[in-house]
Amino acid sequence: MKLVVLYTHPDDADAFERHCADIHMPLMDKVPGLLRTETGKVRAALDGGEKIYHRITELYFADQAAMQAGFGSAKGKATSSDYAKIAPPGSRMFVVPVDE
Repeated sequence: MKLVVLYTHPDDADAFERHCADIHMPLMDKVPGLLRTETGKVRAALDGGEKIYHRITELYFADQAAMQAGFGSAKGKATSSDYAKIAPPGSRMFVVPVDE
């Protein structure tokens, strides 16, 4: 199971990236049950459309229950609270079952 986070373009990209690296990612890394994190800045829209998102982050958990427990913990709640502070308007989160 994974949580996919799509961040739209922040007003101040440098400040956003610093916050992600120095504060948000270290918080995320402490979420109980988190197995793996992948993140990266969107480079291009290959279909020629608008590059809507600035950064994509994927958080992997063993299953839905592990994800819910992780974000229900104090460390998970701190991460969610920080997301609410830094996510630019229009950012989205999706729960995605990973096909085996």
